[in-house]
Amino acid sequence: MVLGVLEYSSIAIGIKALDEMVKIAPVRIIEARTLCPGKYLIVFSGDVASVEYSFNKGFEIGKNFIIDSLFLPMAHPDLVPAIGNIVACDHWNAIGIIETLSVVSSIEAADLAAKESNIKLIEIRLAIGFGGKSYVKMLGTLDAMEAALEAGTAKAREKNLLCMSTLIPQPHPEIKPYFLQQESK
Repeated sequence: MVLGVLEYSSIAIGIKALDEMVKIAPVRIIEARTLCPGKYLIVFSGDVASVEYSFNKGFEIGKNFIIDSLFLPMAHPDLVPAIGNIVACDHWNAIGIIETLSVVSSIEAADLAAKESNIKLIEIRLAIGFGGKSYVKMLGTLDAMEAALEAGTAKAREKNLLCMSTLIPQPHPEIKPYFLQQESK
């Protein structure tokens, strides 16, 4: 799967970019909307050439309004189902959470974490009411989660967009319904 993500500091530019992006190539819009505080997000997929054309057009239109961007020609298969959704998972061994200062960096962190280790992406929360922050929730074994957190936080740390990450070994069953709770969009 090929994924493109553009995060703008201007809502107007984001909407203009969205229009131009879908006109230039046949891409599937996964998410396109405003975010707090006054940002615009576009997440899209398709074949490599279409996503690349649309990504480049969106980047060209956004220029100085791009907060963060990601062109991912080989996205992990668990990535898209977890974007803005809770994914069911049977095991309850260790929790990993990565909190970032941009949506793009959370998606990127989730992809790197899932590729590094055998963990399950549970949710990628897209900066709704979090002051522009985003976070990734993951489940897996303790060893797998340690490796996933290390890989997932490296790029966000490098871009100075990591807010916090945490590992919760053997989480108490009492928190499970809250951890797996779907917030309204």
